[in-house]
Amino acid sequence: MPSRQRLTEKIARAAKPTVRQYQLFDTEVLGFALVIYKSGSKAFNLSYRVNGRQRRYTIGMWPAWSVVAARERAKAIRREIEMEYDPLGNREAERVVSRISDLIDRYIDEHLPKLAARNRADQISMLTKLILPQWRNRLVREISPADVNKLLREMAAGRHRPAKKLLRRSVPCPTPIRANRLGEILRKMFNLSVQWKMRSDNPAQGFHKRPENARERFLSFDEINRLSTALENSEDTRGADVIRLCLLTGARLGEVRHARFEHFNLELLTWFKRNRPLRTALLGCV
Repeated sequence: MPSRQRLTEKIARAAKPTVRQYQLFDTEVLGFALVIYKSGSKAFNLSYRVNGRQRRYTIGMWPAWSVVAARERAKAIRREIEMEYDPLGNREAERVVSRISDLIDRYIDEHLPKLAARNRADQISMLTKLILPQWRNRLVREISPADVNKLLREMAAGRHRPAKKLLRRSVPCPTPIRANRLGEILRKMFNLSVQWKMRSDNPAQGFHKRPENARERFLSFDEINRLSTALENSEDTRGADVIRLCLLTGARLGEVRHARFEHFNLELLTWFKRNRPLRTALLGCV
């Protein structure tokens, strides 16, 4: 069988495998050929040169691609090549382009170690639970400001938490502050993606920031007395002491839980807070 002829379905069907792979070139489109593999499978490809380099672009398998369809595709690729476009080079570039999962992995590995442990853990939680399920396989460069706003809008509206039975509600509780924190993480992460040459702009740069209303709730004297009684009767003495120290100092629960004896100076009635070396808290007296 000649190696160069006008390819037809009859020729493609009749081509038989040999001990070596071989090609049947088409006479109508330069470089267009049918490849017959040793296994017996057949595919269409197009051979061409770009900047002196030989390239071979696989169009598709026969018979999924007919000869006519593959030839038309070869003609279209030829037109692109004449316009100095490298179709195979573009396909290879698409394979190595960064996805959101790649960006998150690099952000966690290179940026988060610089932050405090609690901040780092909180960001990892939001990245893995809120961003990855939505954008895992999307390309970094295809995320738009509309995608960012949609994600933050859904976050601000609240979400169900079936794993936490006590928080299960028929209507999710709005979480605008959490949405703002997520927006700040996205803005920082996409700023770094620009530095890392993953994209040219930041889609989260001007994200809509929700109003944050300070939440203040003060116990009445009757509530304080009832709480004190409950703490006295509690079997969990450590938990009761933590709550008492929160009442006495106004400190955050996390600060009290992570406090150690060496952080306190009982003579000066001061508390040297962990991770806050420039701040002290005056201890009240009962």
